[in-house]
Amino acid sequence: MRSPVPGTAPTSQRKPWYRQLYLQVVAAIVVGALLGHFLPDVGTQLKPLGDAFIALVKMIIAPVIFITVATGIAGMKDMSRVGGVATKALVYFLAVSTLALIVGLAVANLVHPGTGLGIDPASLDAESVAQYAETAHEQTLAGFLLAIIPETLISALTSGSILQALLVAILVGSAISLTRPHSDLLLDTLVSAGEVVFKLVHMLMKLAPIGAFGAIAFTIGSFGIGTLAQLAGLVATFYLTSLLFVIVVMGAIAWAAGFSIFALIRYLREELLLVLGTSSSEAALPSLLEKLEIAGCRRNVVGLVVPTGYSFNLDGTNIYMTLAALFIAQALGIDLSIGEQLSLVLVAMVSSKGAAGVTGAGFVILAATLSVVPSVPVAGMALILGVDRFMSECRALTNFIGNAVATIVVAKWEKALDKDRLAAAMAGTPLPLPERDSERHERHSPELASQQDAP
Repeated sequence: MRSPVPGTAPTSQRKPWYRQLYLQVVAAIVVGALLGHFLPDVGTQLKPLGDAFIALVKMIIAPVIFITVATGIAGMKDMSRVGGVATKALVYFLAVSTLALIVGLAVANLVHPGTGLGIDPASLDAESVAQYAETAHEQTLAGFLLAIIPETLISALTSGSILQALLVAILVGSAISLTRPHSDLLLDTLVSAGEVVFKLVHMLMKLAPIGAFGAIAFTIGSFGIGTLAQLAGLVATFYLTSLLFVIVVMGAIAWAAGFSIFALIRYLREELLLVLGTSSSEAALPSLLEKLEIAGCRRNVVGLVVPTGYSFNLDGTNIYMTLAALFIAQALGIDLSIGEQLSLVLVAMVSSKGAAGVTGAGFVILAATLSVVPSVPVAGMALILGVDRFMSECRALTNFIGNAVATIVVAKWEKALDKDRLAAAMAGTPLPLPERDSERHERHSPELASQQDAP
């Protein structure tokens, strides 16, 4: 049986406070930040700790996605429901991510964080952002779609591409479903492999405090708290806008779906602290998949929505794009017309999808977005290069929460949400997942299987 929730224990056997993962991560972040501030040379040398932890987690992401999606789809009787889940998820992603772009645009026009800086365009360091502009120029929609197709079935699990692993998992899961009962042995093997993979995830999560410590020490040691003061207006505006988006917009969506956004944040506190410490939402992806299943979302919905959302549902990144674009224009004294601002939104809707999985995606997307407004030089991105690292934590946190909300909402739309399990998870008493042998018995029992597939 999988443990109830990574880092927690049953109420009757709750771990001592000093052994709880989220408190360990909090302590690691605080100590790392202090070390980076007072001993910056030492802090910068701790970067390998954060990099190593993220690399370990990325190592396991593809197998987790493959097993979760393949076994979820293989157990479905009606294959048309796979298309239904994907369609509803994409509709949700398009609506909410577009709203995030508009919110960023509206706040920039209301607050004017860059007005008054009076930056001379001739003083900008174009070389510092040249690599991002070049990468953005190379991104095309056709190239993005072709990159989803792996060279082989096996390479999809070794390339590091979430979308490649997702595509192969969907195909394999569908093939298993269409060839059952002959493929039941393969399905049982994948379920058993899943138990091993999720146990490995739990083992790796114990290293989270070390990874968070190294990553935050490097960030503070390299860029310094003083860097924040130079562009405090932009950073504060972005953080407050993202916070309001989570509380108001996502909160309203969560309320309509029957749960509290604050309860969800409390439920995912360990993962959110890990994302904060490492500036990477991928660091908590494997744990998110399991926790959402524990919270009552059916496995096939979790497996489809979460990985897809990591590429197509980037609410924090979208807020950042329009807010940063207008900040640069305001700082350079450039007045953008309504038409130019709408062009930014339209291009950002496409570029935010095409740059998925690209290193430094936030900056790459911003470069692609600015390229459609000739009056704003792409070199203007140099103004925010110094504080981009500090804003990346907020982008990752907002993206992470947005994908958790999206998964629960789509699961409810699909009638694939166990409300009792959701209520228990939101109340802080999550129920353990069923025994593996029970799952096999249900699959081999026509009566129980038909009940499981019923809406």
